[in-house]
Amino acid sequence: MPDVLHLAGPVRVGDDDVRPEAWVVGGRITYERPSSGDVTRVPGWVVPGLVDVHCHIGLVATGPADRAAAQAQALADRDSGVLLVRDAGSPSDTRWIDERDDLPRLIRAGAHLARPKRYLRGYGIELDDVADLPDEVRRQAERGDGWVKIVADWIDREAGAEADLAPLWPADVLGDAVARAHDAGARVTAHTFSTVALDPLLDAGVDCLEHGTGLTAQQIDRVARTGVAVTPTLLQVAQFGAIAGQADGKYPVYAGHMRQMHARRYEHVRDLFDAGVRLLVGTDAGGTLSHGRIADECAELARAGVPALDVLGAASWRTREYLGVPGLVEGASADLVVYDADPARDVRALTTPSAVVLRGSRVA
Repeated sequence: MPDVLHLAGPVRVGDDDVRPEAWVVGGRITYERPSSGDVTRVPGWVVPGLVDVHCHIGLVATGPADRAAAQAQALADRDSGVLLVRDAGSPSDTRWIDERDDLPRLIRAGAHLARPKRYLRGYGIELDDVADLPDEVRRQAERGDGWVKIVADWIDREAGAEADLAPLWPADVLGDAVARAHDAGARVTAHTFSTVALDPLLDAGVDCLEHGTGLTAQQIDRVARTGVAVTPTLLQVAQFGAIAGQADGKYPVYAGHMRQMHARRYEHVRDLFDAGVRLLVGTDAGGTLSHGRIADECAELARAGVPALDVLGAASWRTREYLGVPGLVEGASADLVVYDADPARDVRALTTPSAVVLRGSRVA
């Protein structure tokens, strides 16, 4: 690798901060022209490394992934421009990724916390006694990197033909669990599809919602007022029709509910955006969805009516700030992606990065 990269720009640092050029020296960003060193020019639109906040490195359809599979997942994400991942629940120990300079930075949320037969088998920790949730949240806060992941609702098959999405935890237990996480310095994000699980989550002080497909207009207003973030995961919600098809006959109420949420998914996301809710970009890769699809998720958000600049900000500098990881500020690690066209004008540019630079090295 050359000593210096000249990012010929433009360099988009933030919403209204676009610099004409920048340099990478010693693996870090600088806006001061270096006085010496071999220089390689890198032309194109530069943005801070993309962020996937709902990604499961170390998880495959059957549960934990081996190291080779987890590495392949991380490389697919990296080559798509994702250089920062909030792993929203994984049954695997992925600490070894921290030792690899060629793999994305990883912020862990520990393991999914669920109940027996109330989530996907092999994906998380299943608690027989709901009263154990607060203690387990505390343990996962220690295992993770400032985040905990709670499964807040899932189909309750014991209701037979009337089965539908239902909460997993009593409201008082949920409140205690979120408080335990906050006391440990961690934030809580929750899987939720339904409407009925949302008020207890918001009452408990949850920090982030994954999917959030059941949010009503009144709940959206509350989310916007309190600053709770939402990750719409439109690639996952696109599968709701197929999920409904599998439930037809045996669980007709649930199937109808899933179809309803699928049909209004774009309108729902536009309602979130119009209300001023902080939107995060997450693909829900891992399990049933492949990795490296950040551009597809961004395209879905744009299709919902979110402007390109807002989509890009949510997939880059805005979410880096939310997670406490610097973007392209002076002296920060040079984690960036370069494009031939400006993705803040058209997110389709995200499909073809011309260069990916991680920790100052061109890796893709």
